[in-house]
Amino acid sequence: MILDDFVLIDEKGLYCKYGDFYLDPKLPATRAVITHAHADHAISGNNEVYCTRATANVMQLRYERSAAKVFNIITFNEPFTIGGVSITFIPAGHMLGSAQILMEYNGSRYLYTGDYKLQPDATCEPIEWVTTDVLITESTFADPAVIHPDPIEEIKKINAIKSNILLGAYGLGKSQRLINLITQHAPQKKILVHHKIMPINAIYERMGVMIGKYQMYGRKLMKVQDEFVYIVPPFTFDSYIRATGVKRLFASGWKNLQVNNQDTLFISDHVDWNDILETIARTQPKQVWTLHGDGRHLKNHFKDQILVKILN
Repeated sequence: MILDDFVLIDEKGLYCKYGDFYLDPKLPATRAVITHAHADHAISGNNEVYCTRATANVMQLRYERSAAKVFNIITFNEPFTIGGVSITFIPAGHMLGSAQILMEYNGSRYLYTGDYKLQPDATCEPIEWVTTDVLITESTFADPAVIHPDPIEEIKKINAIKSNILLGAYGLGKSQRLINLITQHAPQKKILVHHKIMPINAIYERMGVMIGKYQMYGRKLMKVQDEFVYIVPPFTFDSYIRATGVKRLFASGWKNLQVNNQDTLFISDHVDWNDILETIARTQPKQVWTLHGDGRHLKNHFKDQILVKILN
């Protein structure tokens, strides 16, 4: 039997009272099950954290001693138990170490996706599928009007840009994916990386991910027009608003983050409308619970076929 109150939202975030743990809490919790290392899902100060090795490595890099008092490192597809809830981490395809959280309790299965994507990405584990009774999905782009383009075709656009490029991107996950895509599909480009991104690249490489060809940024290099692509985190990108001699691009699925009318780079690490529909078809839930976006389109789409509940 599906329990309507299996997870609830309180001031700390998404809470499972049956196992007494939080999923990606927003405030420090006694027990936190964390899907991936992006800062809006993995905060510092939790007492006990359950996550993958890659997620722990990034949290320890970013938060040092305050990352958590105890890390429980979980391997994909190996069940463990918190309270009376059996939990299994399933690859989510969002970034290195990202996990969907399959929770089983009293004969029912609840799958919390965290952030996830279906598009291929050589820098992280590909998404895997399991069936579930309840799919708890992010709905960032749960809109029929949002269909993500092919990332390879998007990255190939920069082949036509002969000037140096200042490329804004989130430092964790997106930057490593961009380095790989540019290395593969725009090989004449010379990739420079902001110093804040380099330690994250090092974690990926220590874990066996061959990102691609790049070097750390040097000021003298960008003074020469040699098809350099300088990848920088958002705060640096915003501070270079008056940069000359470069084409400014920001790699994102959000339209409002595209920064010029001539060139766009729509590369998202989230599912679009069609991806969510495919996820529902693959996981075969009896109910869909939505988070982190607008679930109304899904509710209207499925009507009486599948119960859609909007949690946020």
